[in-house]
Amino acid sequence: MISSFDDEKVRDTMKALVVYESFFGNTEKIAQAIAGGLAAHFEVTVLRVADARPEQFKGFDLVVIGSPTRGFQPSDGTKALLKTLPAGALQGIKVAAFDTRMDVKEVNNAFLTFMERIFGYAAEPIGRKLAAAGGTLALKPEGFFVHGSEGPLWDGEIERAEKWGEKIAVSD
Repeated sequence: MISSFDDEKVRDTMKALVVYESFFGNTEKIAQAIAGGLAAHFEVTVLRVADARPEQFKGFDLVVIGSPTRGFQPSDGTKALLKTLPAGALQGIKVAAFDTRMDVKEVNNAFLTFMERIFGYAAEPIGRKLAAAGGTLALKPEGFFVHGSEGPLWDGEIERAEKWGEKIAVSD
């Protein structure tokens, strides 16, 4: 992308933080792709959940948090981080949530399909927690698909994640 002087000025002042947890590398790849999509508009920092603390969120204009879906919910590390966010900690900050997930239709298991309908995936509760901490959701939470529980990612998911990052960057 060719940037004008004003675009460069905005890039110097706007900062985004992408936080993720990953067990098999899939969520990390998606987090990096989202960061790539944001990079044309933000100075981007990417952290693993284990290295992130709520006090680090200050000074960022955008916070994106992602997790693999584990038992139809965010990973334990992601849930622990979200629990430490005080009310109002994300006031005035744009936020977004994502997960990596298996498509229960791919495994064609009636029980898993039933559970998915009841409990959903990790991105939605992450988004709710970010909003409860005062953040403003930039886009609705998003899921990216992996084959089985360990991956690899479906074809095209990395590109889709980068485009999603671009959408977040320009959302109001």
